[in-house]
Amino acid sequence: MNVFAKIRKTIYGSKMTICAGLAAAAMLTAGAGSVKHVTVFVDGQEMRLTTMQSQPEKIISEAGIAMGSYDEYRMSTLRVKDDTEIHIVRAVPVELEMGGTVREMKTARPTVGRLLDELGVDRKKYKPSLNEDAPIHKGLHIKLRTPEEIAAEEAQEKEAQQVLEQMPQLRDGYLETAHGTVRYTNVMVMEASAYLPTDGGGSCVTATGLPATHGVVAVDPDVIPLGTQVYIPGYGVAIAADTGGMIEGAMIDLCMEDYDDCMEFGRRDIDVYILET
Repeated sequence: MNVFAKIRKTIYGSKMTICAGLAAAAMLTAGAGSVKHVTVFVDGQEMRLTTMQSQPEKIISEAGIAMGSYDEYRMSTLRVKDDTEIHIVRAVPVELEMGGTVREMKTARPTVGRLLDELGVDRKKYKPSLNEDAPIHKGLHIKLRTPEEIAAEEAQEKEAQQVLEQMPQLRDGYLETAHGTVRYTNVMVMEASAYLPTDGGGSCVTATGLPATHGVVAVDPDVIPLGTQVYIPGYGVAIAADTGGMIEGAMIDLCMEDYDDCMEFGRRDIDVYILET
């Protein structure tokens, strides 16, 4: 090979190198790279794309997919490469309740915990009503409560459960109670109040001579004869063994041994079951 041929070969090779370099630079400038096959999942559909883009936002745009303000995408790989999957997650409406105020919002976060992280909720001050791993779905209601609110709600639930446990179970004239199965012959709705053993004359003795204590009730003997056993939900089995100047007609007075219990009971209508003797 003569000198001129060597020069031409060198110049040609240099041009090819320069052209390749310029092409690569142009591709990088445009945000492109190697050819990749990417699958995009959106709205229940699967789209197979061939792209040179390396930015997921540009791939989504190339696919003609419109993203809402709160929509998100998640990828099967950290960076876009061949066979990467891109999943479009549409935001859904949820409700967040705090301090009695309900706030509506849209989110594409996968779980309750991730949403609370995004909102910057302090877990030491507020606890969610749902498990933090619970998945987000349309219409989900999340209630944030302080430890004090949780304690108050638990106390109310416990009290309600105790009331339910004390309520008698009716079965063809029978009551299933904490004292066992008892038979009743009649049930009356009566106006009830409460009194202490020391009320009245202060002798702590009833009109029948029995000690005034829990389980003794004062009645109008013309309505419930003295000596009759009764069952009162929330109070238990009792005996009509006392009377009172203010107890007339469909009225009953329950003896209680604690002043606060009397005050809390107040005056209310109750069911009084007349037990079979």
